[in-house]
Amino acid sequence: MEFQNLLITNKGRVQQITINRESKLNALNKDTLAELHSAFTEAFQNPEVGGIIITGAGPKAFVAGADISEFAALNIEGGAQLSRTGHTEVFDLIANGSKPVIAAVNGFALGGGLELAMACHIRIASDNAKMGLPEVTLGLIPGYGGTQRLTQLVGKGKAMEMILTADMITAGDALQYGLVTHVVNPEELLTKAEEILNKILSRAPLALAAAIRSINAAYTDGINGYETEITEFGKCFGTNDFKEGVAAFMEKRKAEFKGE
Repeated sequence: MEFQNLLITNKGRVQQITINRESKLNALNKDTLAELHSAFTEAFQNPEVGGIIITGAGPKAFVAGADISEFAALNIEGGAQLSRTGHTEVFDLIANGSKPVIAAVNGFALGGGLELAMACHIRIASDNAKMGLPEVTLGLIPGYGGTQRLTQLVGKGKAMEMILTADMITAGDALQYGLVTHVVNPEELLTKAEEILNKILSRAPLALAAAIRSINAAYTDGINGYETEITEFGKCFGTNDFKEGVAAFMEKRKAEFKGE
């Protein structure tokens, strides 16, 4: 599939999705969100793709926010629909995806950009990254999951402070707060993301998907995460990957998982 705002590259089982609007600091307009929906849907369905890294083009920004010019004409109903569509088509799609997604945050990740990174399963950042949710300076609040995912990641007090002050934080702060798991030099960012993802992809694919579902269940209203874990744990015993993993352990060799 051809994209106007994304670059898609593949290295082995790792797919890299690069938001390619450098002149706009990779801002998320409607067309880019639609392309992200298509790209992630395709990646999750493609058996040759094991996991995804998402980043922004150029050294300045991962995603510097939404395209605010598209907001000007919206009313209450239009704003709510914009948010709901973004949740369903992109942010929840990524968060609930069956394959691991790593955000490689290179530069500014603001507003919708930080919300995009938070929808990913793992976040790493370059040491020049700056992150924040500045929506209240526009008379808005985060609308793509920011109020919920930031609270889950850093706790209520810090989320309140970040959202209500609209202040940006450094990569070092983000590491301290648990918003990212690694901070590296900009030139090492994608290498580190690939290193982490390739390690993950050496594990059993069906177990990875089960683990993502179980972890997400802890943050889903009306779902008992412990029951989800019990169910997913049980299902693993019915997979060929489980049989291969046990056999490899007993035979003291490296397992060769096939996602079956």
